[in-house]
Amino acid sequence: MSDGPQGPGQSGADGGTAWSGRAGAQAFAAVDAATDWLLGYPFVFRALSRRIGAGQVLVDYGCGPGKVADQAARRLGARVLGVDTSPEMLALARGATSAVDGFHLVENGRVTDLPDGCADAVMCNHVLASLPTPEVLLGVFTEIRRLLRPGAPFVLLTTDPACSGTEYASLRIGEPGAVYAPGEELTVRLRRTDGSWQEVRNHAWPVGLFPALLERAGFRDAAQHRPTVAEALTVADAGLAAGRPWAAERARPPLVVTTASAV
Repeated sequence: MSDGPQGPGQSGADGGTAWSGRAGAQAFAAVDAATDWLLGYPFVFRALSRRIGAGQVLVDYGCGPGKVADQAARRLGARVLGVDTSPEMLALARGATSAVDGFHLVENGRVTDLPDGCADAVMCNHVLASLPTPEVLLGVFTEIRRLLRPGAPFVLLTTDPACSGTEYASLRIGEPGAVYAPGEELTVRLRRTDGSWQEVRNHAWPVGLFPALLERAGFRDAAQHRPTVAEALTVADAGLAAGRPWAAERARPPLVVTTASAV
């Protein structure tokens, strides 16, 4: 798996999630995330590769068990720092990754031991869906802005709750036929590597909400992109892209990559 989907990095941000504690961290690490590795993470890496170089500092905000952070370090040559609110996730990441430079805990909304402007880039994958209010979202964006040097890029990966009810290869967002108000709770089903399904409660945040919040937090030039299977054929792992029909992903791509720059 990876940082996501659906926010291990914020376990405890709204009083606890399905991923909290040691058992939750281990369960999260067993999530398949095929759809994310097709339409999500490769496009996050591509966006970052256009803005940072080898040896620069990349923070993975909400790193979970560290798999995406590890891949980012290997593919980009960056010095990657993983941060998370869950000590159990960080412990799992430390034992499972080798390319990540270090890990830091988020306490009271602030990353411990990382100074202002320390990062050349930040990525945040599938964290926002676990946050309960726009004020908490703004707080996360503000802390990410603190970490970034002026002009540095921020890349955000989220699911689109407007795609609720569709059965994707590794997830389903909400219930068929349901329409969710901003912030409303919904259930996300995630496929595990053994073929079984895990359910977790999340919040429906429309992707169109993010640019205005980013501007309030000190970002500019926000842009959004919805990756398609056709694009993924040249961006994602070739074996993964060719290995499944991806019917639902072709018909209704569920992931959105938002990019912005620190003011």
